[in-house]
Amino acid sequence: MEFLTADTLEQAREKLLQHGASFLLRTETVSLQHALGKTLAVDIHSPCNIPDFRRSTVDGYAVFAKDTSAAGEGIPTFLTQVGTVEMGSLVSNVLRPGLCMQVSTGGMVPEGADAVVMVEYTEAFGAEGVEGVVVYRSVAAGENVVQIGDDVRYGDLLLRRGRKLLPQDIGALSAIGVTQVPVYTAPKVTIFSTGDELVAPDAALTAGKVRDINSYTLAAIADTHDFSVLHTEVLPDCEVILAERLRQAMTHSDIVFVSGGSSQGEKDKTFEVIHTISTPGVFTHGLAIKPGKPTILGFDAPTSTLLVGLPGHPVAAVLVFELLFGWLQQTLRGAPTRPFVSGVLTANVPGGQGKLVCQLCTIRWTGAHYEVEPLFSKSGRITSLVEADGYFLLDRDTEGLTAGAHVQVTLF
Repeated sequence: MEFLTADTLEQAREKLLQHGASFLLRTETVSLQHALGKTLAVDIHSPCNIPDFRRSTVDGYAVFAKDTSAAGEGIPTFLTQVGTVEMGSLVSNVLRPGLCMQVSTGGMVPEGADAVVMVEYTEAFGAEGVEGVVVYRSVAAGENVVQIGDDVRYGDLLLRRGRKLLPQDIGALSAIGVTQVPVYTAPKVTIFSTGDELVAPDAALTAGKVRDINSYTLAAIADTHDFSVLHTEVLPDCEVILAERLRQAMTHSDIVFVSGGSSQGEKDKTFEVIHTISTPGVFTHGLAIKPGKPTILGFDAPTSTLLVGLPGHPVAAVLVFELLFGWLQQTLRGAPTRPFVSGVLTANVPGGQGKLVCQLCTIRWTGAHYEVEPLFSKSGRITSLVEADGYFLLDRDTEGLTAGAHVQVTLF
């Protein structure tokens, strides 16, 4: 089998956008109790102020700050207490100078008061039926008071589309009264690993056999990108079986990944199978990426399914997934990009002779900057992914980079 002219990464991405990637924009509405970990499908603006009344941050007494300006241990200020703020209740009293009200943490600060003195700096007293408070410390206007809208103001952008909802986000949504959340529906994925040499991880190895890595690795990375993995399976190098299992998976999957069988070996038949069983079929046959050249992208319009042949080598399979399908999520859903750091290369890195190079690396903080050490290893070594902190890209027109060059490292 001959490779067609390999697409650049940009060409492959553009074709993915044109061929059925709209399933990434499907949405559903879930209750707040089931929203954790889901990807937000809309920007959330606050419909209210939080808090919508002035609240005390301490247990103490609501006061006029000016009344306490001269208060100290030696010369305290005496105020008349005119009541207690009940938690969760509206306060109708309007405080005047010389008066105070007892208030608990979170309680409403009455109109007129502009500060709260902590109870630790006060002492209650009573004289001739008059309840009073001795204040031993001055407070400034606004001290120990949360103002209206201090947390969230009406109309503020609280959460952005594409955010994977965290526990604290659930709390923020409940605070503004949002109990139904529009989220993106997780695309359904099936993953096949192909190869007569593959056995399950718990199987005893015999001569010529290796344990299946890619099913587990790809399922895990798919989960981190908000894909729903329906099924994984190891298949032999058999066109008939591969075609049958692909047809079955296409009936209920948005994407079907086939790891292995996409190169030029005698048993590498992924291209023929995908192109035969789908309409219009393969639209990318090879990527100008190192590692990752034996990548196949196809589309079946009747079932609206993307069919993807990934390299069998784990490093190549993971990096292609990141560069294509992680990118799709970020582009269509506004999902956050992987974190990155800038650093200085510690060694020379050769270019890819017309191919984009995706170079694994480790990083080390020197106290002044990050040092970036490239990891030179074959793409079949899963341990190179374990060792790596991330990767950086060399443009296909770059002959190479020398030690001391600055690169941007995308972190795993």
